[in-house]
Amino acid sequence: MNSFVIKTLTGKKYIGPGHPVFIIAEMSGNHNQNIQRAYKIIDAAVKAGVDAIKLQTYTPDTITIDSDEKYFQVKVNKDWKGQTLYNLYKKAYTPWEWQPKLKKYAESKGLICFSTPFDSTAVDFLEKLGMQLYKVASFEIVDTPLLERIGKTKKPVIMSRGMATEEEIRLAIRTLKRYGCPAIALLHCVSSYPTQPDQMNLATIPDIAKKFNIVPGLSDHTLGTVVSVASIPLGARIIEKHLTLKRSDGGPDATFSLESHELKELVQSIRTVELAIGKPHYGADPKESENIVFRKSLFVVKNIKAGERFTPKNVRVIRPGYGLAPKYINKIIDKKSAKNIKRGTPLSWDLVV
Repeated sequence: MNSFVIKTLTGKKYIGPGHPVFIIAEMSGNHNQNIQRAYKIIDAAVKAGVDAIKLQTYTPDTITIDSDEKYFQVKVNKDWKGQTLYNLYKKAYTPWEWQPKLKKYAESKGLICFSTPFDSTAVDFLEKLGMQLYKVASFEIVDTPLLERIGKTKKPVIMSRGMATEEEIRLAIRTLKRYGCPAIALLHCVSSYPTQPDQMNLATIPDIAKKFNIVPGLSDHTLGTVVSVASIPLGARIIEKHLTLKRSDGGPDATFSLESHELKELVQSIRTVELAIGKPHYGADPKESENIVFRKSLFVVKNIKAGERFTPKNVRVIRPGYGLAPKYINKIIDKKSAKNIKRGTPLSWDLVV
């Protein structure tokens, strides 16, 4: 399982095992067709401490057609239901003329900015912007012509699994690699908005790493932050969460998006969990060592004269830990004292004959 690297204004960002979790704020349609709001979402992402902001690159005409036939009517999700796909995407898409400005602004703030293209024309457009990284949306994992075009860019790809079967995932990976993709990460993702915790099956994350030998992560559409945090000990190296300014402002994805203060809490929780996971370790660490004196050890509990035998009455295993280890008690009993020993003295080998 190989890590991959993205260049930033301040250096390099590594994504994969042995590196900090890569945290992505997804803007999606939460700009509500207002570029000033889009800039504010970028500011909110910076404040939250994420690594990257992600856009989506499509237009209503590149992703679907303007039709009110039954096939194009949205019948699921209370926030989307009753609209045509065209009208939904008309509200949600990010105008392409914004995207160079948003990318430049995000990068000036220290964020990596990348996007999800939904067709080949979007990839062509993003290539002109100098994208270092691409995202494949969960619904597009089966769009092999799109995967071919993305693969030809020879850029790393983060791909969401969604409803994809193992066979579909393997085909997507093969297609990307065949056309030149150098590195792929696969995000566990449930394509349900919002997702309920009992749908998540986070055990899929370590299975992704094992089964496909690629960097695993999570695109999380649940409410709150608990599920994202829970994925870290399971091996998620990438976390993606939708970001909005205020859910009450509405928008296509607002109901399952985090506000800035919530995203900040998520970032802090992930960093704390990373520190806590650490690596296998036994024995005292440097901070523990100062407390080792609170262990038990062998102490003289009655005054003993030189030549007197040690017995369970004059030697006991008690706190603190300045004497010989308790495991030596049976070797001490019945041996003689080398000199007079005062009650409360930690027992040491030089006191034993």
